[in-house]
Amino acid sequence: VLDDAKTIRDKIKRAKTDAFVGLEWDNPERPEATNLLNIYLAVQPKEGGLTKDEILEQVKDMSWGEFKPVLAEAVVAHLQPIQQKYHEIRGDEEYLNSVLKDGADAANEIAQEKLRGARFAMGFAQLS
Repeated sequence: VLDDAKTIRDKIKRAKTDAFVGLEWDNPERPEATNLLNIYLAVQPKEGGLTKDEILEQVKDMSWGEFKPVLAEAVVAHLQPIQQKYHEIRGDEEYLNSVLKDGADAANEIAQEKLRGARFAMGFAQLS
C-alpha cells in the first residue's frame, strides 16, 4: 500500500502470467489472468470506473505486455490518495498521540469494568 509508483510498476511487471494472447476471467487454466483482472476491477473508481464487462471488452485482445502497464497505472492512481492521507496523518505527531491516548483511555475503562466483575465473581470485592 505504501510502495512508491516505480516499485508498484516493477512488482506488477514481474507478476506471473501465461503466454496466451487475450485476457479472460474465470478460466481455471488461467488463474493469473483472473487474479490480475480482479485487481484491475478492484481499483476502478467507484463512480465512472469500468465494469467487469467493459474491462473484458478493453483487454480481450491485449497481451500481458500491453495490460500490465494499464494495471500498474490504475493501481498507482488508486493508492495515491490513500498514501497521501497516510503521510498526512503520520506527519501529525500530536494528532497520533491524542488518538492513541483516547484509545488507551477507552480500553482502560473497559478493562477496569471487567476487572471489577471478575473480582466480584471470585469473591474479592463487592460490585459498586
